Amino acid sequence: MTQFRSLINSDKRRIIVFDGATGTSFQNQNLDSSDFGGIDLEGCNENLVLSHPKAVESVHKEFLEVGCDVIETNTFGASSVVLAEYGLEDLTSEINIKAAQLAKKIAKDYSTSEKPRFVAGSIGPTTKLPTLGHITFDELRHCYQEQA
Repeated sequence: MTQFRSLINSDKRRIIVFDGATGTSFQNQNLDSSDFGGIDLEGCNENLVLSHPKAVESVHKEFLEVGCDVIETNTFGASSVVLAEYGLEDLTSEINIKAAQLAKKIAKDYSTSEKPRFVAGSIGPTTKLPTLGHITFDELRHCYQEQA
């Protein structure tokens, strides 16, 4: 974190580039249901850190190779609320930890003293809204705390 703060404070004109559309990058790989861990898990990109980590590594590498400074963990939908739609809510911690470890390893592999690389945790909005009665505010807060 200190190295990142130093980078953003050292040169106000320096643009720090984050990665882009991870989901689209997975679609470009033409993954099939077996890559996701079965037909019931197809489309659960977050489970790829367990079922097909090479696909996730490939996306991270592609972004770093084109010059991104920061890659995001493959955890946009890795809250227990979203993972429950696939029956994976019990794997929330495992998926988030594995995704962070994987991204950190790849970022480290691409880091140099001249161009350090960083990882940011990705947390999406879930698929439930307290305002529509899908979930209580406390349940939503708990799922975000668990994911973070």
